Amino acid sequence: MTKKIKYELIRSRRTTMAVQIKEGKVIIRAPYSLPLSAIEAFAASHEAWIEKHLKEAEEQEINRQKLPPFTQEELKTLKERARQIIPLRVKYFAGQIGVTYGKITIKSQRSRWGSCSSKGNLNFNCLLMLAPMEVLDCIVVHELCHRKEMNHSPRFYREVLKICPDYYERHKWLKIHGKELIDRLPQ
Repeated sequence: MTKKIKYELIRSRRTTMAVQIKEGKVIIRAPYSLPLSAIEAFAASHEAWIEKHLKEAEEQEINRQKLPPFTQEELKTLKERARQIIPLRVKYFAGQIGVTYGKITIKSQRSRWGSCSSKGNLNFNCLLMLAPMEVLDCIVVHELCHRKEMNHSPRFYREVLKICPDYYERHKWLKIHGKELIDRLPQ
Protein backbone atom coordinates (compact mmCIF):
# COMPACT_ATOMS: atom_id res chain seq x y z
CA MET A 1 0.00 0.00 0.00
CA THR A 2 1.34 3.42 -0.90
CA LYS A 3 1.58 6.23 1.61
CA LYS A 4 -0.31 9.46 1.10
CA ILE A 5 1.96 12.08 -0.43
CA LYS A 6 1.86 15.55 1.09
CA TYR A 7 1.76 18.29 -1.52
CA GLU A 8 0.71 21.85 -2.18
CA LEU A 9 -2.06 22.06 -4.75
CA ILE A 10 -2.13 25.00 -7.14
CA ARG A 11 -5.18 25.19 -9.36
CA SER A 12 -5.28 27.34 -12.48
CA ARG A 13 -6.79 27.54 -15.96
CA ARG A 14 -4.27 25.00 -17.24
CA THR A 15 -5.52 21.88 -19.03
CA THR A 16 -2.98 19.36 -17.73
CA MET A 17 -1.50 18.33 -14.41
CA ALA A 18 2.14 18.68 -13.45
CA VAL A 19 4.24 17.81 -10.41
CA GLN A 20 7.39 19.61 -9.32
CA ILE A 21 9.76 19.65 -6.38
CA LYS A 22 10.64 23.15 -5.24
CA GLU A 23 12.72 23.88 -2.15
CA GLY A 24 12.05 20.39 -0.83
CA LYS A 25 8.27 20.64 -1.23
CA VAL A 26 5.97 18.80 -3.64
CA ILE A 27 3.76 21.04 -5.76
CA ILE A 28 0.99 19.70 -7.98
CA ARG A 29 -0.53 22.02 -10.53
CA ALA A 30 -3.98 21.09 -11.81
CA PRO A 31 -6.96 22.53 -13.69
CA TYR A 32 -9.75 24.14 -11.65
CA SER A 33 -12.30 21.61 -12.86
CA LEU A 34 -10.37 18.44 -12.01
CA PRO A 35 -11.81 16.44 -9.08
CA LEU A 36 -9.61 15.92 -6.05
CA SER A 37 -9.79 12.14 -6.53
CA ALA A 38 -8.08 12.48 -9.94
CA ILE A 39 -5.36 14.65 -8.40
CA GLU A 40 -4.80 12.10 -5.60
CA ALA A 41 -4.52 9.33 -8.19
CA PHE A 42 -2.04 11.43 -10.18
CA ALA A 43 0.08 12.00 -7.04
CA ALA A 44 0.02 8.28 -6.20
CA SER A 45 1.03 7.33 -9.75
CA HIS A 46 4.07 9.63 -9.49
CA GLU A 47 5.11 8.48 -6.02
CA ALA A 48 8.43 6.89 -7.10
CA TRP A 49 9.43 10.00 -9.09
CA ILE A 50 8.46 12.27 -6.18
CA GLU A 51 10.39 10.23 -3.60
CA LYS A 52 13.49 10.11 -5.81
CA HIS A 53 13.50 13.87 -6.39
CA LEU A 54 12.74 14.71 -2.75
CA LYS A 55 15.74 12.60 -1.73
CA GLU A 56 17.97 14.35 -4.30
CA ALA A 57 16.79 17.78 -3.08
CA GLU A 58 17.52 16.77 0.52
CA GLU A 59 21.03 15.55 -0.39
CA GLN A 60 21.75 18.78 -2.28
CA GLU A 61 20.61 20.83 0.72
CA ILE A 62 22.88 18.83 3.05
CA ASN A 63 25.83 19.35 0.68
CA ARG A 64 25.10 23.08 0.50
CA GLN A 65 25.10 23.36 4.27
CA LYS A 66 28.54 21.73 4.45
CA LEU A 67 30.20 24.28 2.18
CA PRO A 68 31.52 27.50 3.76
CA PRO A 69 30.86 30.91 2.19
CA PHE A 70 33.44 32.18 -0.28
CA THR A 71 35.97 34.54 1.23
CA GLN A 72 36.56 37.95 -0.33
CA GLU A 73 39.97 36.67 -1.43
CA GLU A 74 38.40 33.65 -3.20
CA LEU A 75 35.91 35.89 -4.99
CA LYS A 76 38.71 38.27 -6.01
CA THR A 77 40.68 35.33 -7.45
CA LEU A 78 37.60 34.06 -9.33
CA LYS A 79 36.99 37.52 -10.81
CA GLU A 80 40.62 37.87 -11.91
CA ARG A 81 40.54 34.45 -13.54
CA ALA A 82 37.21 35.28 -15.22
CA ARG A 83 38.66 38.53 -16.60
CA GLN A 84 41.40 36.48 -18.28
CA ILE A 85 39.28 33.63 -19.65
CA ILE A 86 35.82 35.01 -20.46
CA PRO A 87 36.91 37.74 -22.93
CA LEU A 88 38.79 35.09 -24.93
CA ARG A 89 35.69 32.86 -25.05
CA VAL A 90 33.48 35.85 -25.99
CA LYS A 91 35.83 36.87 -28.81
CA TYR A 92 35.97 33.30 -30.15
CA PHE A 93 32.20 32.73 -30.13
CA ALA A 94 31.35 36.25 -31.36
CA GLY A 95 33.33 35.38 -34.49
CA GLN A 96 31.43 32.11 -34.91
CA ILE A 97 28.05 33.76 -34.37
CA GLY A 98 28.89 36.84 -36.43
CA VAL A 99 28.10 39.50 -33.84
CA THR A 100 29.84 42.40 -32.14
CA TYR A 101 29.72 43.26 -28.45
CA GLY A 102 30.56 46.12 -26.12
CA LYS A 103 32.11 46.08 -22.68
CA ILE A 104 32.52 42.85 -20.68
CA THR A 105 31.91 43.08 -16.92
CA ILE A 106 32.56 40.35 -14.36
CA LYS A 107 30.46 40.31 -11.20
CA SER A 108 29.55 37.99 -8.34
CA GLN A 109 25.78 37.97 -8.37
CA ARG A 110 23.03 35.81 -6.94
CA SER A 111 20.47 36.14 -9.70
CA ARG A 112 22.21 35.70 -13.06
CA TRP A 113 24.94 33.78 -14.80
CA GLY A 114 25.12 36.34 -17.58
CA SER A 115 23.27 39.16 -19.28
CA CYS A 116 23.41 41.27 -22.43
CA SER A 117 22.28 44.88 -22.58
CA SER A 118 20.62 46.48 -25.59
CA LYS A 119 23.96 48.26 -26.24
CA GLY A 120 25.76 44.92 -26.44
CA ASN A 121 27.48 45.12 -23.08
CA LEU A 122 27.94 41.71 -21.51
CA ASN A 123 27.94 40.76 -17.83
CA PHE A 124 29.09 37.39 -16.51
CA ASN A 125 29.07 35.83 -13.07
CA CYS A 126 32.56 35.03 -11.75
CA LEU A 127 31.20 31.76 -10.31
CA LEU A 128 31.21 30.41 -13.87
CA MET A 129 34.91 29.80 -13.26
CA LEU A 130 33.85 26.91 -11.02
CA ALA A 131 31.72 25.31 -13.75
CA PRO A 132 33.02 23.05 -16.51
CA MET A 133 34.31 24.98 -19.56
CA GLU A 134 31.42 23.63 -21.67
CA VAL A 135 28.96 25.26 -19.25
CA LEU A 136 30.82 28.58 -19.38
CA ASP A 137 30.76 28.38 -23.17
CA CYS A 138 27.02 27.76 -23.29
CA ILE A 139 26.41 30.90 -21.20
CA VAL A 140 28.74 32.94 -23.43
CA VAL A 141 26.91 31.66 -26.53
CA HIS A 142 23.54 32.39 -24.90
CA GLU A 143 24.46 36.00 -24.17
CA LEU A 144 26.05 36.60 -27.57
CA CYS A 145 22.97 35.24 -29.34
CA HIS A 146 21.04 38.05 -27.66
CA ARG A 147 22.94 40.33 -30.06
CA LYS A 148 20.74 38.76 -32.78
CA GLU A 149 17.56 38.22 -30.73
CA MET A 150 16.95 40.24 -27.55
CA ASN A 151 14.42 37.72 -26.23
CA HIS A 152 14.02 34.03 -25.46
CA SER A 153 11.90 33.11 -28.46
CA PRO A 154 12.19 29.88 -30.46
CA ARG A 155 14.18 31.92 -33.01
CA PHE A 156 16.66 32.90 -30.28
CA TYR A 157 17.14 29.29 -29.17
CA ARG A 158 17.64 28.18 -32.79
CA GLU A 159 20.60 30.59 -32.92
CA VAL A 160 21.99 29.19 -29.65
CA LEU A 161 21.58 25.58 -30.82
CA LYS A 162 23.42 26.32 -34.09
CA ILE A 163 26.58 26.95 -32.08
CA CYS A 164 25.87 24.80 -29.05
CA PRO A 165 23.66 21.83 -30.09
CA ASP A 166 23.86 20.30 -26.59
CA TYR A 167 22.99 23.62 -24.90
CA TYR A 168 20.18 22.18 -22.76
CA GLU A 169 22.37 19.35 -21.50
CA ARG A 170 25.18 21.79 -20.63
CA HIS A 171 22.78 24.23 -18.99
CA LYS A 172 21.41 21.42 -16.82
CA TRP A 173 24.71 21.50 -14.88
CA LEU A 174 23.80 24.98 -13.60
CA LYS A 175 20.32 23.84 -12.61
CA ILE A 176 21.83 21.01 -10.57
CA HIS A 177 24.96 22.68 -9.13
CA GLY A 178 24.41 26.42 -9.56
CA LYS A 179 22.44 26.99 -6.37
CA GLU A 180 25.15 25.45 -4.23
CA LEU A 181 27.66 27.92 -5.73
CA ILE A 182 25.36 30.93 -5.33
CA ASP A 183 24.50 29.93 -1.76
CA ARG A 184 28.21 30.29 -0.93
CA LEU A 185 28.23 34.00 -1.80
CA PRO A 186 28.58 36.15 1.33
CA GLN A 187 25.37 37.82 2.51
